[in-house]
Amino acid sequence: MLSCRDSGIESAAAHDALSELCKTYWRPIFAYICRRGYSTEDAEDITQDFFGSLIQGPLLTRADPKRGRFRSLLLKALQDFIGHATEKLEARKRGGGVKFVSWDDWMAEAPSQLSISEQALNSWSPEQLFDLRWAATVVEQALRRLRDECESRRRLRLFETLSLYLTTERADVSYQNLATTLGITEARVKKQLHNLRRRYRWLICEEIAQTVADPNDVEGEIRHLCATLAAGTEAG
Repeated sequence: MLSCRDSGIESAAAHDALSELCKTYWRPIFAYICRRGYSTEDAEDITQDFFGSLIQGPLLTRADPKRGRFRSLLLKALQDFIGHATEKLEARKRGGGVKFVSWDDWMAEAPSQLSISEQALNSWSPEQLFDLRWAATVVEQALRRLRDECESRRRLRLFETLSLYLTTERADVSYQNLATTLGITEARVKKQLHNLRRRYRWLICEEIAQTVADPNDVEGEIRHLCATLAAGTEAG
C-alpha cells in the first residue's frame, strides 16, 4: 500500500492497489468525517470525493513520508482534504461530482462486526475514531481471509465454531463443549484452536505489514491498534 505513494498513480498496479485500499479502508475515513460533524449524506459525498482525489494521485504525495505508517499518511491526507470539503460539497450539489463508492455493495460484501462503546461514540476525537475503525478493519480483514482459507479446505464448520474463541483467554474456553459440538477429541480441539490462533495472528501481521514502511514498525502498530480496540469496543 505504501508503494502507491512512492510510485504515484502512473502504473496500473499502483492504481489497482490504491483502489483496493479504498475498498478496504473506507470505514475509518467515513467515521472520521462523520465525527467532524457532517451529516451521513454529506460524509458519503466527501468520502467519495476523497477517494477520487486519492486515485488521481496528488494527496498522498503531499503527506509526510517520515510518519511511516500508511494509517498516519492517509489521515494526514484526509485532514488536508477536509479543509476544502465545503466547497467540494457545493460543487457536487451543483452536479460536479462523480460517484466513486457503491455503499450498498461494500457494506454487504464486508459488514463490520465492530460494536463501538458509548464512550467512544460520544467523547472520542475524530482521530481516535479513525484509528478505532482502522483497527477493526485490519482484524476483520484478517478474519475474512482466515475464513476463506478454512472454507477452501472444507473446514468452514471448524472455523465457525472456533473463531469465536480466537482472542478468548484459555481459561474461558470449554474444550469439552467444543469437542462435543465438533465430534472430535478435546486434544484435537486444542490443537485446531492453537493453529487457528497462530494463523490469525500471522494474517493480522501481514495486513499491518502492508501499511508500514519499516517492518520493525509492525509490532508497535499491532500494540497501538490492539489497545485502541480494547478501549473503544463493547465487551462481549
